[in-house]
Amino acid sequence: MLVVGGLYSICSFAAGIAGNLFAFVLFVSPIPTFRRIIRSKSTEQFSGLPYIYALLNCLICLWYGTPIVSPGIILVFTVNSIGAVFQLVYITIFIIHAEGSKKLKMLGLVLGVFAVFAAIVVISLYLFEPASRQTFVGYLSVFSLICMFASPLFIINLVIKTKSVEYMPFYLSLATFLMSLSFFAYGMFKNDPFISIPNGIGGVLGVIQLVLYYRYSNSGEEPRAPLLDSYA
Repeated sequence: MLVVGGLYSICSFAAGIAGNLFAFVLFVSPIPTFRRIIRSKSTEQFSGLPYIYALLNCLICLWYGTPIVSPGIILVFTVNSIGAVFQLVYITIFIIHAEGSKKLKMLGLVLGVFAVFAAIVVISLYLFEPASRQTFVGYLSVFSLICMFASPLFIINLVIKTKSVEYMPFYLSLATFLMSLSFFAYGMFKNDPFISIPNGIGGVLGVIQLVLYYRYSNSGEEPRAPLLDSYA
């Protein structure tokens, strides 16, 4: 039994580490976009909204992964802490180079994100006991993750309509699938449906993206930066 338990723990840890590594690939994927923004000293037609949504999602999920909310899933906390730092850096660069009205809008949205996060922390700490606290924050994290699926769903719809993978780079589709698969396994090992269910859905969407890439990759178009990472 000790051997089985040790193997189970090792597999769980390995799945979580793999999820962190594949998530890191996704976190660094907007770097070319922000290099362009820095070089041109302008946000051009790029939108900062995807990074605002991603920041809120990371904050909610990192709170869910903290020991005070969900003991034993620290790798959820680590991956979302790293993700939140990346999103803050991207948002800061965007605000620095944005025009007046867009700059003020982004500042307001960032303040709104932290206000919402602070409210979630206060409510979960003072209005819920530990068991119900995990359930409350867990449902919020699932809702947040499902909202983030708007991006791959939009890309899938775009690929089907245009019959082109122009805005769906293969490495991002693969990383999305592998990250979702890793955290689905991590959630199953931890017996945590708040991790396994949304990542299971993400895995299915990742498979669809890979199938579409295989189907339309011979169209002769070179994949570009992902559309929702760049444009409004």
